[in-house]
Amino acid sequence: MYKLTARLLLYSDLGGDSILEEFARIFEAVDCETIDKDTATHKIYTQIKRLLDLSTAFGFDGNLWQNYLTFLLVTNENSFTLTAERADNRERGSVHEFAEQDFEAFRQLFHYDFSRIEEKLGVDCFTRITNYKAIPKRACLYNKNVSEKVRALSQKLAEAKDGHEMSDLILDHYHSFGVGMFGLNRAFRIRNEGNGLEFLPVSNAEPIRLSDLVGYEHQKAQLVANTKAFAEGKRANNVLLYGDAGTGKSSCIKAVLNEYYDQGLRMIEIYKHQFRDLSAVIAAVKNRNYRFIIYLDDLSFEEHEIEYKFLKAVIEGGVETRPENILIYATSNRRHLIRETWGDRADMQHDPDQEIHRSDTIEEKLSLSARFGVTINFSSPDRELFYSIVRTLAERESIDIDEETLRREANRWELRHGGLSGRTAKQFVDHLVGTWNKD
Repeated sequence: MYKLTARLLLYSDLGGDSILEEFARIFEAVDCETIDKDTATHKIYTQIKRLLDLSTAFGFDGNLWQNYLTFLLVTNENSFTLTAERADNRERGSVHEFAEQDFEAFRQLFHYDFSRIEEKLGVDCFTRITNYKAIPKRACLYNKNVSEKVRALSQKLAEAKDGHEMSDLILDHYHSFGVGMFGLNRAFRIRNEGNGLEFLPVSNAEPIRLSDLVGYEHQKAQLVANTKAFAEGKRANNVLLYGDAGTGKSSCIKAVLNEYYDQGLRMIEIYKHQFRDLSAVIAAVKNRNYRFIIYLDDLSFEEHEIEYKFLKAVIEGGVETRPENILIYATSNRRHLIRETWGDRADMQHDPDQEIHRSDTIEEKLSLSARFGVTINFSSPDRELFYSIVRTLAERESIDIDEETLRREANRWELRHGGLSGRTAKQFVDHLVGTWNKD
């Protein structure tokens, strides 16, 4: 194995403690007799546990060894893979000759014969991981999206006859889905604890679709038109969805992500206290072969908060033009985002501690919402639309209840739980699912 890993060129940087590199070092030590049997077995079991942990996290099954090698190939970000995700996979250069040598090494690793090392150490762990039967688990316990892609590609790579055929399969994957975490995941959060910016994949992004959302057809059409243009590489605008609470603003944004994920759309959710990192986020993703929605949920500012200034600079007006592969989608209960007072509208103030021209202040505040080219209003539904939402959701859950009773119970529920809204309707139907006696 160490002879194969030593041949890797473009994929040579797998991390000093990668499972593959650790196995290679252990096998070399065993062959050179520089390690005793018990120590070698302990080190191998340590790496087997790491492999099992990774497989559990991503729901791998069958041949865990091949799943792992495929995971390495689709997540390794290097100069070749980052170029390959942006290039037409039919165009080949000299670097592809080096790549095919690496892929041939991986092909041999795919079919590595572990029997010799097992006989030498008296273990059978490799036989087990290459014929593994995972315990069935709910999709919410692992990243189903990553699991499905890796396992499907792993089966194809296992059938490749040579490095050239494996190269074609990998390049197709890079061109279709990209490489690294952005290629496998659709939604991300960020973290910066002083050691630099990190992107954290959201492993269980809500699978909601636009067809799941009842009502607000005009609003959904506006959002879809803008997002579709963006996903197709056409000009599009930043979007502000504003209005009453519980009307489906956030759900609509999540739904369009799921609709256009396969076309390269990705989402990065950023909280207000992280606005200082906005420039770093944009710098990290502006050259990737994806289109990113920076998602700001429940956006609003009090008078004393100045984070909106960072957002204004990023949206429009900074030295650097906003990259064409980035848009900002925000939701808010406030049309103008920043809290206003009647004092803001009194232009001349006589208090020596106050600004003289308060109208300048209000113009500055209003200028933030004006930088969203598309603004979509979500108002609370009238009673008939509320009943329509309740009825549709109840039918989807196969709740057998007559219309009169459904209306009466829905009316009682909304009076006690926040009024007319899509959120209240959903909560009511969830309550029925858990408590309604079908008898």
